[in-house]
Formats: sequence, C-alpha cells, structure tokens
Amino acid sequence: MSIHRPEQPAPAYVSGHGLLTDKVVVVTAAAGAGIGAAVVRRVLEEGARAVVLSDTHARRLAEAEAELAGEFGADRVRSLTCDVTDEAQVAALLDAADEFGGVDVMINNAGLGGEVSVLEMTDDQWGMVLDITLNGTFRCVRAAGRRMVAAGKKGVIINNASVVGWRAQEGQAHYAAAKAGVMALTRCAALDMAPHGIRVNAVSPSLAMHPFLEKVTTPELLTELKQREAFGRAAEPWEVANVMVFLASDYSSYLTGEVISASSQHA
Repeated sequence: MSIHRPEQPAPAYVSGHGLLTDKVVVVTAAAGAGIGAAVVRRVLEEGARAVVLSDTHARRLAEAEAELAGEFGADRVRSLTCDVTDEAQVAALLDAADEFGGVDVMINNAGLGGEVSVLEMTDDQWGMVLDITLNGTFRCVRAAGRRMVAAGKKGVIINNASVVGWRAQEGQAHYAAAKAGVMALTRCAALDMAPHGIRVNAVSPSLAMHPFLEKVTTPELLTELKQREAFGRAAEPWEVANVMVFLASDYSSYLTGEVISASSQHA
C-alpha cells in the first residue's frame, strides 16, 4: 500500500556562526547550483579565510567566482578548473590553496552518475563513473592528506557519498559501487591519518533538489523519490552543506571515519 507523505516546507536559511574562522577550504565540483556551490557559500559565511573552488566547467566556474568575490571579497575566493581524474590538476588545485597558507579543509564533492541497467552497461560507462567518483575522491584525499601532514596541520577531509552506497536502486550499479567505495575509503583513510590528527568523514545525502537535477530527472521520478523521504520533500543543497560545515568545524572534533546520512528517508 502506497503512503502519501505531505510535503513539508523547507526551514529558514541558517545564518553563519563563525564555525570556520580563518580556515582555508578547497571544494571540488563547486560551480553551478548543487551541493558543491552551496557548501562554498556556507564556508564563506562561516568565516573561512579563503575558499578555492574547482570544477571542470570553466564558464560556470568563472561566473561562480565572480559572484562570490563580489559578495565576500576577491581576496577570499579563488577558482581553478580541475579534472579529478588528472593527478597533476589535483596537485595544482592544492597549490592554489598554498597561496593562502595551505588547505585546512578538503571537501571532495566531484562525482558522476548516470542511469543504465547493469545488463547494458559498458566497460567505459562503468569505468568513467568509478574513475571520477571513487578514484577521483581517492586522489584528492591522498593529495590533501599529504599536504596536511607536510604542513603539520590537523586538517579535515570530507567526502560526498550517497545513500545509494547503502541501498539498491535500479540502473545505478556503477554509481552505487563508487559511492560504497567512497564510504569504505573514508573509514580506512581516517585510521591512516588519525596519527597525524587529521579527521576524515563523509556525508551521505539522499535527494537534494537543484535546477540541474530537475533537468535530468522526470517529474514522475522526482515525485516518487520525494515520497521516500520522511518530510515528503527533497533537501535544499544548503541543508546538506550544513552537515559538511559541522564535520569541518571543531564541533565534530571527536568524529572520524564516520558516514553521516544527510537524509530524511524512512525505513
């Protein structure tokens, strides 16, 4: 029997409280209107000294930098195109953070999805999703961790996972496998880096609404997905970003190797 869950209104936007004062934050896949863009804005509102945002889409990235620089100051915002499948580009991204004193918080948001049955999935489709979503996260975790260790920083690394890393969904074998891998990577990297005082955690969102999602998803599927949520609605990207900010802040100083489900999905 299907259950209709009335759509609850989104809460009011939460103002900043200086949780990341003087931190240098790097965020991948941060142009556009999704979780990456939301977390860049949030860390600036929380007092970050500087944010280095990256994306593979040069035009959107330039537009995002211009908007943020106009609002928060050009001296606090830097953008750099970065393909996380390219180790040299990942290194260049962290070089940009070194210009501000080195990365304190690395937020790995880059990922690639898609919808295709495992029966029709090609090696190329499987490999591309795994290389961006899992291998790309690994490259960024490793690179940021090495910089933090070399600088003696007790930094924070946050990975963006997904509830499909736990739950089955048709047509998502490659994406689900990649996100489950991100969760396992998070737990193991946390233990490797704990002796250096570096924390590694992940956020596992379910459904976060933004314009791009509406373009690639049918209204019928969005309605169905919303009905799986306890509040009968998708999360606002900034609600997921708030969880990332919490993990980046000293409020989560004893959390490492955790995957926090940023969803309202019911059992």
